[in-house]
Amino acid sequence: MAIQVLYFAAAREAAGASRESLPDVPATVADLRRVLAQRHPPLARVLPRCRIAVNQEFAEDATPLQDGAEVALVPPVAGGAPRFEVVDRPLVLAEVVDAVSRPGLGGVVTFTGTVRDENHGRRVIRLEYEAYKDMAERKLAQIGAEIRTAHQVDVAIVHRVGVLAPGQAAVVIACAAPHRTPAFRACEACIERLKQEVPIWKREVFEDGTEWVGMGP
Repeated sequence: MAIQVLYFAAAREAAGASRESLPDVPATVADLRRVLAQRHPPLARVLPRCRIAVNQEFAEDATPLQDGAEVALVPPVAGGAPRFEVVDRPLVLAEVVDAVSRPGLGGVVTFTGTVRDENHGRRVIRLEYEAYKDMAERKLAQIGAEIRTAHQVDVAIVHRVGVLAPGQAAVVIACAAPHRTPAFRACEACIERLKQEVPIWKREVFEDGTEWVGMGP
């Protein structure tokens, strides 16, 4: 048997088809993402923003796939386009806020992480960020989806890589909810999980040397 994969909107354009059959059934949703990115390279940029539905129910990446399943790639729906990106350009807070803003969401909480000019008494000249980009964006999207479900909020996370000077923004997170409390809690949860789970690395360049964060004495 096989699984049927349905493509909609931007995913359909990237795949060049509205549906296809995969005779070799991937073990999980995460495996399916990898297979589709290899099968249709233009999909690689779309997949991190898509949710996966299995038999008309949204599924997590660990969800197993069975023969005969109907799987749909669901891009962000009209009226909202959650952003989960790793970029090499300056961050714009308003763009991230716009991704989660809607009339029914009265509380929007943001976090902007900026480069400090001092750390443990040492003067910071710059920070150098690098990432495993495809995995990082997929992980950001996963974190966003899980926090959205747990706190009933809309989430957007954008992280910058490259060389950043003190005062420049490295990450912007926006969480929106009907009321302020879940938005605050969700925003804090996002930054804590980002620091622990997303493959983005930071090297601090001081006046007297350099150090990869997490690799010091």
